Amino acid sequence: MIKADTPTPKIDLGRSVYLETFGCQMNELDSELVRGHLSALGYTFTTDQLAADVVLFNTCSVRQQAENKVLSRLGIIAVNKREGAEVVVGVIGCMAEREGADMIKRYPQIDLMCGPGELDKLPMLIDNAMKTQAVELADRVALQGNRTRRTATLAAAEDNLQLLDLSRAFDPEGGQLGRSAYVRITRGCNKYCTYCVVPYTRGAEVHRPPTDIVDECKRLADSGVIEITLLGQTVNHYVYTHGVAVSLDGRELDQVGPGAAAFKANSNGSSKGVIKGNRTTSFADLLRRIHDEVPKVLRLRFVTSYARDFGEDILHAMADCERICEYLHAPLQSGSDRVLKLMNRGYTSGEYLDFVERARAIMPDVSLAGDIIVGFSGETDEDFQLTKDLLKRVRFKNNFIFKYSPRPGTTAIDRFADDVPEVVKRQRNNELLALQAEISAEVHREFVGKEVAVFVEKISPHELKQSNGIDPQVQLGWESSRIQLSGRTGGDLITVFDAKDEKAANEMIGRIVRVKVTASGPLILHGKAVIAAKAAI
Repeated sequence: MIKADTPTPKIDLGRSVYLETFGCQMNELDSELVRGHLSALGYTFTTDQLAADVVLFNTCSVRQQAENKVLSRLGIIAVNKREGAEVVVGVIGCMAEREGADMIKRYPQIDLMCGPGELDKLPMLIDNAMKTQAVELADRVALQGNRTRRTATLAAAEDNLQLLDLSRAFDPEGGQLGRSAYVRITRGCNKYCTYCVVPYTRGAEVHRPPTDIVDECKRLADSGVIEITLLGQTVNHYVYTHGVAVSLDGRELDQVGPGAAAFKANSNGSSKGVIKGNRTTSFADLLRRIHDEVPKVLRLRFVTSYARDFGEDILHAMADCERICEYLHAPLQSGSDRVLKLMNRGYTSGEYLDFVERARAIMPDVSLAGDIIVGFSGETDEDFQLTKDLLKRVRFKNNFIFKYSPRPGTTAIDRFADDVPEVVKRQRNNELLALQAEISAEVHREFVGKEVAVFVEKISPHELKQSNGIDPQVQLGWESSRIQLSGRTGGDLITVFDAKDEKAANEMIGRIVRVKVTASGPLILHGKAVIAAKAAI
């Protein structure tokens, strides 16, 4: 097995890597950190899979569709290898952790596997796989299932996973592809929802030292990043207790979180005083610190939030700090208390509504997004109606709506029958999508005539359609020769507008621009540029 003190292999310059990412924002960040780590060792990256010496698939196990895509890619590579292609193939991320080392036996085209909690081992795994297929399987696999993650016992001095974040923090280039970046504040999850595989693939909740997080934000800002999104499976559970995990030279280390029970004891979800007798940094403290100490960051946002434990101290920090986006992504999953209990979500629909009411009382203009699962085990027509009713009351700007599919390794697959027929799941899914489209259209319509600040991300293709299939430019009478830009408001509303010409378009990408909203649809705002925010120039 690979040891924590194993030296980093020397890499022959010129080795090229193709890296494809599936799934969530957490995976996107993992891929970015892997790219930076391997680049520092001499690897180059290519978008041509057939030209690569190493092909890596960073996988997701939350939904079957993402895994099916990976299996399809592996099938094509198997054919290429049989025809003589010499390439090292690696499956990294949650699918690797869930499937385990036996996946290599079932799919011999795979040369290495690395779980999300072991990505610091990836260079050694690649080096081992490149040497010869004769290398023992144990030296081509790094998974939490093979051994207890070192941080689980607070032996953080032996944990090199945090070095991925730290090395990126001290690299001004950082592999940044734009002026927006993700920063991990926690990894893992302690909630154990019955339908979810994440606690088993990413491990227990581990929190980074606040100073490391702030320093990383400063480095990113110095390299030109103006928007940072803090990432965690449950970001508002972040709390760091100082003096618990410290290295011999006095540096604070990653530490295991206190668990959901510690937050439940606080009536308003505040993480202050979670552990008595020690100085702590709560999530609200962290937000204020980044806002105050990194003024070059013009937008600070975060995902994903857990409604039950979302403290008013966080809401007040968002309201008080002008550069923190008033946007909350807090999965609901179901409007039925009975289904929520089966899911082990830990809250009722009433508690979720209380969270929404508190948020809107403190931030009247807050933008809300969520996740919904339809067709969970035992879901009745009455349960589904309760979900529809709650959507109407909350008025999310959007929801990510999915049909339930049992995932191997979860509690639900063994405990509950998947007894909602597929045709019913599909019908409910479509019905909920239609309802959310109506609500989203209402929310978007409220912005017509107003000015919004838009972080410009890219040139938008003219083929962009509204849900009714009509080309917005034709509908609004715009000239097709103009260049359309796309970006997001602070509330995460997608906004498109015209640029005068290609030069003007390129100058606005990566900046914050004032836009007067002239029209809207269920998924998008249309407008006209007013003036770029001076602070973004």
